[in-house]
Amino acid sequence: MSDDIKISIRHLYKIFGPDPKGALEHVHAGTGKAELWENHEHVLGLRDINVEMMAGKITVIMGLSGSGKSTLIRHLNRLIEPTAGEVWVNGENVLDFDQKQLRRLRRENMSMVFQKFALLPHRTILENAGTPLEVRGYERKDWEDEARKWLARVGLEGLDDQHPHQLSGGMQQRVGIARALTSNADVMLMDEAFSALDPLIRTDMQNLLLELQEELHKTIVFITHDLDESLKLADHLVILKDGAVIQQGEPQKILLKPNDPYIVDFISDINRARVLRVRSVMEPLSEARGPMAGDVDHNDNLEGVIALSEGDTNLCYRVVKNGEPVGVLSVKELVRALVPSAASDEGLRAKAS
Repeated sequence: MSDDIKISIRHLYKIFGPDPKGALEHVHAGTGKAELWENHEHVLGLRDINVEMMAGKITVIMGLSGSGKSTLIRHLNRLIEPTAGEVWVNGENVLDFDQKQLRRLRRENMSMVFQKFALLPHRTILENAGTPLEVRGYERKDWEDEARKWLARVGLEGLDDQHPHQLSGGMQQRVGIARALTSNADVMLMDEAFSALDPLIRTDMQNLLLELQEELHKTIVFITHDLDESLKLADHLVILKDGAVIQQGEPQKILLKPNDPYIVDFISDINRARVLRVRSVMEPLSEARGPMAGDVDHNDNLEGVIALSEGDTNLCYRVVKNGEPVGVLSVKELVRALVPSAASDEGLRAKAS
């Protein structure tokens, strides 16, 4: 396993029912989710999942209700036992762990942020944030400063003695994030962590997460059913349907080259100008280029370039990264990228083979 791969999921299957091993034989023979339930009364939760999650990056697992995303994340710390497959974390197969090793994994290596906050109502904000270290046996005097540090970092300084019911939903979720950070775990599991929040608060929390990630470089596994949220947060995007991976990769590439009609439908209503980045549609530098209308950053969205160009498709811009030229963006190519594409021939051929 590469040093950069933090979590590796290999040929993972989960079947719910009285005889999952027997049902797995039908799945291997080609039985789908609907047929497995109709003919054998077993539920196919996950089907041959293969995903590698890179250290220090955000992997977003997205899908509609029933796609298997929450089932998948619960396999990483073995809250759910698989029917078949492997889950490797830091070069060790979690499925080989005994109870002592599992407790250490859950307490020290992985933290979890829940959709419904999961705060203890009778404990103060400080006590909730310090729970991971208290569970490990630390005395209060040894975890208070650490908990206060992370409460301040998420914008809750001075609220130590408040209780969860005294806070808004967004503030409660900030406590949940502070609690996860207090644990000092290098992996954060976030299961629909922002789904219960109002849109404006949700945006604030997404921005906070990205800000923290820029500083801390955690390995984050984020579950969501929201495509806009996925495109904003993901370094690596995994799209599930009926327990199987339909497509995975860098979000910009999925937008430009969807490999399945399901993905095409999913992204059809996206504001492509707002989510596509200059780096995804720029061309290599060339000495033959004519005059440039100016510089744009490789990570700017196309919406900003359209405004800058005032719609003039004859313009070209030099693309820079950290002040250095890395490419050229033609406004004509930009406009072509805004036209939604059908599923790529390569993707469809791969599915047929």
